[in-house]
Amino acid sequence: MDEVPSFMNRRVVCMGITYSLGGFLYGYDTGRYLSMPISPRPVRRVTRVAGQISGFLEMENFKQAFGTFDDVTGKYFFSSTRSGLIVGLLSIGNLLGALVAGPVADRLGRKLPTAIACLVYMVGVIVQISSRDHWYQVALGRWTGGLGVGALSILVPLATSETSPTNARGLVVSGYQMAVTMGICLASLVNLGTETIQSSASWRITIGLDFLWVGALLLGLLFVPESPKYLFGIGQRDKARTIMAGLMRVQENHPILLREMNEMEDRLRVEQMHKSVPWWHAFRSREVIVRTLLATGILSFQQLTGANFFFYYGTTIFAATGISNSYITQVILGVVNVVCTVPGLYFAQKLSRKRCLVFGALWMAIWFIIYASAGQFWLDQETPSNTPGASALLIAATALFIAGFASTWGPISWGEATLVCPAHTRATSASMATAVYWMWSFLLAFFTPAITARIHYFYGYVFSGCCLAMALMVQLFVIDSQGRTLEEIDSLYSKRLQTKSSDDEKSS
Repeated sequence: MDEVPSFMNRRVVCMGITYSLGGFLYGYDTGRYLSMPISPRPVRRVTRVAGQISGFLEMENFKQAFGTFDDVTGKYFFSSTRSGLIVGLLSIGNLLGALVAGPVADRLGRKLPTAIACLVYMVGVIVQISSRDHWYQVALGRWTGGLGVGALSILVPLATSETSPTNARGLVVSGYQMAVTMGICLASLVNLGTETIQSSASWRITIGLDFLWVGALLLGLLFVPESPKYLFGIGQRDKARTIMAGLMRVQENHPILLREMNEMEDRLRVEQMHKSVPWWHAFRSREVIVRTLLATGILSFQQLTGANFFFYYGTTIFAATGISNSYITQVILGVVNVVCTVPGLYFAQKLSRKRCLVFGALWMAIWFIIYASAGQFWLDQETPSNTPGASALLIAATALFIAGFASTWGPISWGEATLVCPAHTRATSASMATAVYWMWSFLLAFFTPAITARIHYFYGYVFSGCCLAMALMVQLFVIDSQGRTLEEIDSLYSKRLQTKSSDDEKSS
């Protein structure tokens, strides 16, 4: 029996860290503006409906520069529409960036489009940091930066899944989500350190640090290899073999390497059959449509888990424990998210990813039901200190939900969605799925304030229902990718759909 090459080597680790900086950028950019609570109770003033949407939106200098003055209170505030656009336009940019990234990656590879996405993101950062008193300039900068982040959300999982050795893929691909959580946490810490500054430095410092992360990613791209699958597809097979051998730390004639090369060549023959027609013609195939919809479902449900809902309500929950500083709350939730993502990296590498997703969905559904029930029927929403038991249960449910999300759907769903896509349309299919993911991100960010003002904690039952639905979807339709090559996974999905199609024809 062939000895499986060790996946723990310097080249694979460096490649994974470099590409994961793309996820770090998204997390850091999100953590600056998002991840804080909105009031669950209906109120008269729109300022309270929008609530404390964290980060910059709570900094006095930022509110004075881009908010609206309230003649009654004598304070500046953000309306729900303005704050929703500042927060949500990032996701619209993400959506467009994700749609464009797939076709571009098919033509130019993975490294060059990643570098281009970084430069686009830097333009967005410059637009934001140079803003003086026009809120729409900040929103435009967010949208522009979103184009880059959206492209990276496609390119990073694509590059890491195609470049990593089979027995290292789960860990490396899941590192994207780990980087996202670390970015959110670091942004929370930076905001905590700068929020007391009275000048515009309170928010410009946080934005300015983006140049460090983008610069590190651009520098790292000089040293990471191109995707062997892409090189193989454009005829550079010797170069692809050399890269794979280097990453696996084996000779170029190693049996396992030769086996993966043969499987890649078999899949390439299939892909070449589809290159004679425009890419959109491929979506006339039932297999491509079904698998693209499945990938879309996985990423859509990653949003519909309701993870951001708990970040929105962080201050409301933790206020009952005596923590009134929303920035401290943000840090606490960010740390919990990071710590609980670590087990997820192990699960993605060692355990059945399908079972992890099913278990995680059921776990989150349970704690969302408990959270919503305690908040709606037990908690004294006017004076939470009157119901300490309910407050404690809300805190416990929040922490346990985050633990479940961060260790299952958070790190695993991105890689699985990429692997579900057909090989010959993987980049394009993944782009479409990710675009829908960002659409859900925008819709939830923009409409959650209005929804929670009407139905309060009942909103939690909506997310618990989504968690149950996604557990059923994974159990019925997702093939476990643990320990399988890209070619094996692609072949299994194709055979399953062909068998189903044959059965349908016989029954008719």
